[in-house]
Amino acid sequence: MSLFVYNTLQRQKELFEPMQPGKVGMYVCGVTVYDYCHVGHARVMVVFDVISRWLKQLGFDVNYVRNFTDVDDKIINRAAERGIEIQTLTNEMIAAFHEDADALGCLRPTHEPRATAHMGEMITMIESLVDKGFAYVSGSGDVLYAVRQFDGYGLLSGKNIDELESGSRVGVDEKKRDPLDFVLWKMAKADEPAWESPWGRGRPGWHIECSAMSCSHLGETFDIHGGGMDLKFPHHENEIAQAKAANNGGFARYWLHNGFVNINSEKMSKSLGNFFTIREVLKSYHPEVLRMFMLGTHYRSALDFSDSALDEAKTALDRLYETKKRCETSANGTPVEQSADSLTLTPDFITAMNDDFNTPEALAALFDLSRLLNKAMDQGDDIALLAAQFHAMTALLGIASHDVHEWFQGGDADSDAIETLIVERSEAKKARDFARADAIRNELAAQGIVLEDTAGGTTWKKA
Repeated sequence: MSLFVYNTLQRQKELFEPMQPGKVGMYVCGVTVYDYCHVGHARVMVVFDVISRWLKQLGFDVNYVRNFTDVDDKIINRAAERGIEIQTLTNEMIAAFHEDADALGCLRPTHEPRATAHMGEMITMIESLVDKGFAYVSGSGDVLYAVRQFDGYGLLSGKNIDELESGSRVGVDEKKRDPLDFVLWKMAKADEPAWESPWGRGRPGWHIECSAMSCSHLGETFDIHGGGMDLKFPHHENEIAQAKAANNGGFARYWLHNGFVNINSEKMSKSLGNFFTIREVLKSYHPEVLRMFMLGTHYRSALDFSDSALDEAKTALDRLYETKKRCETSANGTPVEQSADSLTLTPDFITAMNDDFNTPEALAALFDLSRLLNKAMDQGDDIALLAAQFHAMTALLGIASHDVHEWFQGGDADSDAIETLIVERSEAKKARDFARADAIRNELAAQGIVLEDTAGGTTWKKA
């Protein structure tokens, strides 16, 4: 079956056909590493992790590149506030980023370039733009991109260049030839990091970083460029203008953008102050719950963040773990523990994922399979194939990946004390001391421990 993706540039779903058969180059804009990541960043991590997983499942050799912006005004200011070196701050925040992404079950990209390691590529691209007349040195010494020199500016975002100019503030920078022109290279200020260039010591503008790093790792033309919807303008629009002008028309062929994370119908962002860091959320919820929550909405749609939505995701995950637990203890057949690549997936799951990575429909297919699997176990049918499909589908989505005992019982409960009370309750029931048996159940319930009486004995889990 063919994969169709929604290409923001064309505003429609298109058949995905990579440049090179069997290979995919994908660049995703990363984070500016001056602070901990918030839930909006988590969505980008999870969305493109799932996209990368599915492309690999289809047999593609995926070169997934996601950058770190490690030189920026915010980084400089934060390091000064904390009284530490800039590299100390960026190393700390990159390590924290990896901790958060790992917790969410995201696989590492193929490459994670840092902006500071690609100054040569940026300077070369800027030189090309100056030579071709797409950039100029302003009166302040900064190198600026001449937006009106590039035909097609605004095609990605759907913005009209004349409307953009009329809406811009006049006199913001008298050194610009046009209010829309943006910085490619800025002259160094005292006590700021700087690099040598043909225009003097300075550092790059934000937009040129991604144009240079993506082309450096994937070539002048590559398959997929992704990121959050908030980057569509001006960042991605400017990336296109820079790269296409420098590369004689080449750049990303498919543009994929994930929707915003909203709180009270307003976009979550640090600038608005209405954000939650991933670490704050994980104090109350397992990271897989946050991942499940994000998979429940199509990646291009807005995602409404709330405790109730996370609670619903937890309940849904519990159902999958209940199925997983039954499979592991079932005598109806041995589940096939193989990689997803070697297993048959259900047709409706494949259809959903090939339809622009439709994870809500893929989850629906997974829960349909879960019901079939439980029915097969109830009837004593062989479950080997169904269990193998269940394992493959959860693995591709990156959920139900933890040990069942760990999921239900957690790592902080006093297992020995609970098991002792369960034995005592069993003895009380045998002695027909039902008052004591009920008291033990209530005592454990007050601790958030739920007992389940089965034919094979009593099991427990955390509520």
